[in-house]
Amino acid sequence: MKKISKRFKGLIEQQKKEKIDSLEKKIESVKKMSNAKFVESIDLSFKLNLKKIKSSESVLRTIIELPNGNGKKLKVAVLCDTNKLSDAKKSGADIYGSEDLIKKISDGQINFDKLICTPSMMPKLGKLGKILGPKGLMPNPKLGTVSDDIINTVSKIKNKVVEIKNDKDGNVGISIGRKNFVTEKILENLKSVFENLKKDKPTIFNSENVKNLYLSATMSPSYKINFKDVQI
Repeated sequence: MKKISKRFKGLIEQQKKEKIDSLEKKIESVKKMSNAKFVESIDLSFKLNLKKIKSSESVLRTIIELPNGNGKKLKVAVLCDTNKLSDAKKSGADIYGSEDLIKKISDGQINFDKLICTPSMMPKLGKLGKILGPKGLMPNPKLGTVSDDIINTVSKIKNKVVEIKNDKDGNVGISIGRKNFVTEKILENLKSVFENLKKDKPTIFNSENVKNLYLSATMSPSYKINFKDVQI
């Protein structure tokens, strides 16, 4: 059985005394209870009722552009032709290369969180599918990681875009900000998640299929929220 720390027990007791009737106040309370010794992430989590969703639609995988980003620092690599290496350098990518980067990946040197690839280099990545695929690093046009516009793509991946994917049990977790974000920015990001998922995945993301919705920080208790709480 997992042991609960005194700090966490205190936060639970504090939460029980509160009377919170608005989404804004729940966000503010989550921020207030984020008292760990680092800047905690503010997260939205929910569980899909996979039994109610057609098996062909049981995977929720997409990208959403958060208007304020989520504050998470990603290490981005760019694989491109040699004539685009100058763009990769200008883009602010942490790692970039052509055939040399392919060699490093094949040797197991994978020290990045996202890999962006130009369309012309995609055929050369086929042989690395067994290495990149299991790690969720294979570039995908639907996820915005295959593009000739390197500068704009790197900027979005680093600062705005988040990937959303459920696990085999239907659980989904999305970072929508940090403790040091003002409440309005976290709320705007949260609404953006709802607006985009309702629009792009209406058969999956709805009040019938989403069993539970929770808002929490990395090291704090969670607050349950409902679809009706999020006014878009």
